[in-house]
Amino acid sequence: MHYELPEEVVAMKNMARKFAEKKLLPITEEDYEKGITRLEVIEEMGAMGFFGCLIPDEYGGSNTGYLSAVNLAEEIAKVNASYAGYFMCQLAGPPLTILKYGTKEQKERYISKIISGKFIALFAATEPDAGSDIVAMRGIAIDDGDHFTINTVKTWITNATIGDVALIWVYTDKEKRHKGISCFIVDMKNSEGITTRKIDKMGLRCSDAGEVILENVKVPKENLLGGLGNGYEILMYTLSNTRLFAGARALGVGGACLEKSLDYARERVQFGKPIGEFQMIQNQLAEMYIKHEAAKLLIYQAAANKDRGINDITEVATAKYFACEAGVEAALTAMKVFSAYGFSLEYPIHRYVRDAMAFPITEGTSNIQKVIIARNILKNKKQGGKD
Repeated sequence: MHYELPEEVVAMKNMARKFAEKKLLPITEEDYEKGITRLEVIEEMGAMGFFGCLIPDEYGGSNTGYLSAVNLAEEIAKVNASYAGYFMCQLAGPPLTILKYGTKEQKERYISKIISGKFIALFAATEPDAGSDIVAMRGIAIDDGDHFTINTVKTWITNATIGDVALIWVYTDKEKRHKGISCFIVDMKNSEGITTRKIDKMGLRCSDAGEVILENVKVPKENLLGGLGNGYEILMYTLSNTRLFAGARALGVGGACLEKSLDYARERVQFGKPIGEFQMIQNQLAEMYIKHEAAKLLIYQAAANKDRGINDITEVATAKYFACEAGVEAALTAMKVFSAYGFSLEYPIHRYVRDAMAFPITEGTSNIQKVIIARNILKNKKQGGKD
């Protein structure tokens, strides 16, 4: 099976693979257990144009599109899935959202610095009691004349303790429920009243995540993004873009699991022959390959359609769901193929398993993706869920 990628996408894919092998592979094993995030690596990825694929050149981007961007994320994830996660914060999340909803001044102030990696960005909607049920959030912003005063606690936020600029979702009118949610651009380093706490995670340990606490934080009126009460629409737009990259990250890990398992099955000898000659191992490898190829086609097709201007939320949810579930299955199967060596910390399989378990949770759980899919195919069977 083969998905014919344009030459320029193949070139960017190869560039990302070389970068990952040269820059990430030597540091991953040690950094992973220590939970180290190297800001200089994120900035180097930005300098190479990895985060500019969806941004026009007037703001420092290359505008090469979603297909090139998901391929970049996939290749980085094969070596270190943590750094592939920065495509969500530095490319598909805040900069793209500011590009769509921001004022001219907001675009000029933030976009180029985020995609270059000079500003580390984060976006925060999830609260301790408001994850999938985002309307249950308690965070609030009060209009105090020339500024808004924000009080909220956000959790499980990527880049929580290292971020420079944040998109923060809170209520400006609680009684209006989802129509009373607004989004604000918050300066993380120069605003009084912000504290953060790192969360120690099982996987994706080179990616910073934690709590962000805002206590009476004053945010200028000009930092309101997209107008009062438009926060829910803005959040849904943001997630419709970031979840495709959660799928691309899972695709990368699944590909790494497949490649490592094939190599091991050819080399590992038991009962006088390579284990790849045993039918049970062949069955495991075949299942992994089939689901990886299916995930690849779903992710690439959704990306290519976005490049054509087709924003089908059902298609993206399907791609995200399938790729993330396939990533988990690939990691668990790789551990079975490697047997005791898969359980060993000397091989990378344990990292694939630990990382993959996050994929069906991030950017909308697998259950939420199925809710999106079901609602849209019931609503309009012929056209799916096109925006």
